[in-house]
Amino acid sequence: MIRSFYTAVSGMIVQEAKQDVITNNLANVNTVGFKQDDLKSTPFNEVLIQNYDKVVNGKNVRNVIGSMTLGSKIDSVDTGFTQGTIESTDISTDFAIDGRGFFTVRREDGNEFYTRDGHFHVNTQGILVDDSGNTVIGRDNQTGALGAINVGNGDITSDAYGNISIDGNERYKIYTVDFNDYNDLTKVGDNLYTGENAAEINTVVRQKSLEKSNINLVNTMSDLITTMRTFETDQKVVQSIDGTLDKLINEAGKV
Repeated sequence: MIRSFYTAVSGMIVQEAKQDVITNNLANVNTVGFKQDDLKSTPFNEVLIQNYDKVVNGKNVRNVIGSMTLGSKIDSVDTGFTQGTIESTDISTDFAIDGRGFFTVRREDGNEFYTRDGHFHVNTQGILVDDSGNTVIGRDNQTGALGAINVGNGDITSDAYGNISIDGNERYKIYTVDFNDYNDLTKVGDNLYTGENAAEINTVVRQKSLEKSNINLVNTMSDLITTMRTFETDQKVVQSIDGTLDKLINEAGKV
């Protein structure tokens, strides 16, 4: 009975964590370039169940009943990198990647991160930055160096591969990278990722467009309802076991 109690509790812990993941997805349904997460669970290692109730030649011998698991645990939280819908915005500093790849941004401390969020703007120094003020990295077509895209007060236009012209003069190329294995990417907040072995790629970059999140609202709401129902079921099992234990301890012992 105690075993079943812990099994049900482990299920509640998993479902609670899954609710947190789904709720975070729903909170970011309108976040540009957001990629939804999915929590995966796995059962604990199975244990062998046996007793000595079987009698052979007048002696009790080992009787293997079978195996059972003692509940479930969180295995991983995976991010789905399917393409989100690209919508036109008519804003010259909005960019969307159509296909694989990530924009690269740099924080003040020099660390670089990767994002699908192309909702950029020009700061007071004339530098192209993201919503958090991180510098968008581009390659200078004159020097070949990677660094800030200095727009100044100029008019920005871009071709289909992220080559940026300022007042009609091609100056920079937005630095886009990709990874062989997206499982190596880690979310770090602010719609940013970290990862190893980023490789520069030529990918389709659409100006005056933004990529919406890849969250299917209907499916996500359905998953949330299912998860809540499962949590409630596990909770009722725990309450039932607790009531049975209460009777066993406080009533059966008095008989």
